[in-house]
Formats: sequence, C-alpha cells, structure tokens
Amino acid sequence: MPWKPVATMNLRSEFIQLALSKKTPFNQLCAHYNISRKTGYKWLARHHQDQLASLEDQSRRPLYSPTRTPASVVQQVVTLRRQHTAWGGRKIHHRLLALGVKPVPAPSTITNILHRNGLITHEASALVQPWQRFEHDHPNSLWQIDFKGYFDTACARCHPLTLLDDHSRFNLTLTACAQPNSDTVKTALTQVFERYGLPVRINADNGAPWGSPRETHHGLTALTVW
Repeated sequence: MPWKPVATMNLRSEFIQLALSKKTPFNQLCAHYNISRKTGYKWLARHHQDQLASLEDQSRRPLYSPTRTPASVVQQVVTLRRQHTAWGGRKIHHRLLALGVKPVPAPSTITNILHRNGLITHEASALVQPWQRFEHDHPNSLWQIDFKGYFDTACARCHPLTLLDDHSRFNLTLTACAQPNSDTVKTALTQVFERYGLPVRINADNGAPWGSPRETHHGLTALTVW
C-alpha cells in the first residue's frame, strides 16, 4: 500500500525511528502508517544500507529490459540519419536490414529513437500532411492504363493489362495478353469503349507501346494517335 501523500519524508523517518525502537509490534506499526509489512521491511533495509538516502524514492526503471534496443544499434540509426537527413524510420529500417545489422528495430521504434535524439523536430512533423487519394470527380474523366509486368505459365508468357477508372477505382479490364503490343491494346480498348463509353483522357507512361521517349515528335506512337 502507498504512503499517505502528506509529509511523506517525515512519516518515513518517524516510522523508521519507531521500528528501530521496537516499542510497538511491527504489524501494528505498519497498520498505523497504512503500509504493508513488505513496504515496512523495505524501508528498514534501505535505512540499514544508506541512512542518508534511505527516505528518497528510487527509480522504478527496470535494471534489465530484454526488448530494449542495443546502444550500438541506436548509434547506427543516429549515424544513418545524420548522413541522410531525409531518411525516416522505414528507410533506415530497410538499410539496416541490407547491412546485416541484428537485431533491426521496427520502423516505429527507429522513429522513436530519432525523436529521442532530437533528429526529428516538431516543425518537421507538423509539415507532414496526411495521405490523400488522387481522384477525379466523375467516371470516365481519366483512365489509367498499364501492363503489370509479366509472368511465365506452362503455355507461354502472360502480360496482364489493367485499365483503371480514376473516379470509381474500378478496374475496367484485366486482360491476360500474349504480347504487350499495339494490336493487343487496341483489341482490349475497343471492348472497353463499347461497354463503358469513351474517356476524356487516358493516362499512360512513356514506355512501349504507349509512348516512345526516343522519338522527337513528343514521343507519340501510332497507338497514341489512334
């Protein structure tokens, strides 16, 4: 049980003096001061060890924490941040993994380490804006088209073609294509046009078959013109 909040130091000193005098049974003495026997013996033991510091509250911080990040790892986190001031917890986490550091703290733990060492200011945190989804106001305002790489099958190589409406986030087509060329795209787009109508714009990158960065006429291809 805790000590009474009023004049705690005086109460502890008084308790120890009475306990040392042994005029009052220890059980009754503890009950009088509203503390447990365990607490009473604790303060007596501290008094015998160091009379000057026996009445002071001691830190409740554990002597050993198995999950605490080692000091050497903390130093590596600090060093990486100072070398790369734009790196955050996730970037540093991946870099430590690549360097073979063990154990590697979680990105959130690394962020806390940066805060504790004054490497992330309150001003910098205030500038971070919450993520907002890029979205057009109406369906068919903008479509986004792309081939999502390729993978091998038992028959041949497959190139997945995707077409996303940027308002509804609806996938207008997901087509397994044998070749990522203009004829394939024309066939797929024609089917989409007939079902969903025409878009105002279609957004694609500069790679084939959409564009050609090597061409001087703004990277236009036959597919783009079509």
